[in-house]
Amino acid sequence: MARSLSNHCRRNCNPYLSHYSILGNLSKQVENKINSHPCMKQSFRGLILQSAAQSVKIERLSDSDFGIIEVKLDRPEAKNAIGKDMLRGLRESLEAINVDSSANVVMISSSVPRVFCAGADLKERRTMSQSDTRAFVNSLRSTFTFLEGLSIPTIAVIEGAALGGGLEMALSCDLRICGEAAVLGLPETGLAIIPGAGGTQRLPRLVGTSAAKELIFTGRKIDARYALSIGLVNHCVPSGEAHLKALEVAREINEKGPLAIRMAKRSIDGGLELDFPSALKLEEDCYEQLLNTTDRLEGLAAFAEKRKPRYKGE
Repeated sequence: MARSLSNHCRRNCNPYLSHYSILGNLSKQVENKINSHPCMKQSFRGLILQSAAQSVKIERLSDSDFGIIEVKLDRPEAKNAIGKDMLRGLRESLEAINVDSSANVVMISSSVPRVFCAGADLKERRTMSQSDTRAFVNSLRSTFTFLEGLSIPTIAVIEGAALGGGLEMALSCDLRICGEAAVLGLPETGLAIIPGAGGTQRLPRLVGTSAAKELIFTGRKIDARYALSIGLVNHCVPSGEAHLKALEVAREINEKGPLAIRMAKRSIDGGLELDFPSALKLEEDCYEQLLNTTDRLEGLAAFAEKRKPRYKGE
């Protein structure tokens, strides 16, 4: 039952999953090869896979950090602005992660100094027709919804600018951690449009209606400390230390029962869309699915034996 629960979560908890990507299959092939060679597994610090777009990379951590996956935005010439190719790479990366049963937590970060993501690629946008623009924004919105719907926790690691679509990407994550020099904002009204990839819906749910309206109406950019004060980010650390803090949080999550983490996310996210009695019933259902798992018995045994539990996601 426990194994089928894990497989069910991978296939069904994200309603936007469309197909197994080439990258996902490649990830599995390399993982199997590494696991079959213990020496290679011990010496291998990180596995990096590049998406078809080349501007999004997946680093799969190993050894004690096995289960943590990092998605790295890497388009330095455009400050990680999201164009068609980068969006395709991001989508493929997320689809690969969604079908990876060994993934427990995802970090989304930037390989480009002093920028997380500058938003949409406006130079490319100028070349688009109205129908092309509509299709791109719809695809961006669905990709961020896919990100939000992943069954495992996601952490946005923000150093520098997170503007427009870049902030909307961060809003789609479960947690946000930023450096003190981070600048965040939704400046779309200054371009006579609105945040169209979920910003008008996720921001007010996170910081409250009044604060969200002010930020969107004015298009104002805010600093990291203010973002922390309104609950937009979970942690604000000295510049350059956001990745270290995010890895610390990811490691804490990675130590917990993986099935329990997925059920907790499902219960929280699903419950927010329901009336309170229905939300409690959802919590009951999620708890019920964990009762017959090997991990639950392992947790009790580890507690009694005063040792760290060895969870297997079963």
